Amino acid sequence: MRQFRGTRFREIIDRAAADCNQVTRSVIVTLLIVHGLIAVALLGALTHQCASLVRVGTRNSFAGRYAAVAPRGFVTAVVVLYVAEIATAALLYPSYRLDVRIPFEEMSLGWAVGSFELKEHAGGIALGMLPAYAFLWFRADDVALQRARTVVTILLATVVWFDFLVGHVLNNLHGLG
Repeated sequence: MRQFRGTRFREIIDRAAADCNQVTRSVIVTLLIVHGLIAVALLGALTHQCASLVRVGTRNSFAGRYAAVAPRGFVTAVVVLYVAEIATAALLYPSYRLDVRIPFEEMSLGWAVGSFELKEHAGGIALGMLPAYAFLWFRADDVALQRARTVVTILLATVVWFDFLVGHVLNNLHGLG
């Protein structure tokens, strides 16, 4: 093995790789936390919007006050948060494929792998619904679109809740570190 200032070349490479792995792991954990925080904000916005659409509770109850928001005010936030959520998910995806999915398969946790596959597909379908969601809400004055607006919003919220819960359960199985 070649010598490099009294230290073997392989030891230097191994030390650099270990430092790189530690930095990469820290970045992934940070991205995973950011991904979760964006998901919670998105859940809050969509849940408020859905509650205002179906008008749950009386005016003076907690549910009534929770639903007493202007649903149109959440549209831009939902679109931006959803795109940010997909972007962080795309950055985390290679790490999931290598560091999480393979151990899940080795532990015969096919239900966990399948749940994540469903999560991916549901998220992709919701991403495809996002332009329709934005269009329907930016034309909120059109009464003829009220039912479509309600259905698309509730579907989007359902997907986001499903994705959040599946992601949370899988994260608990694997852990952050």
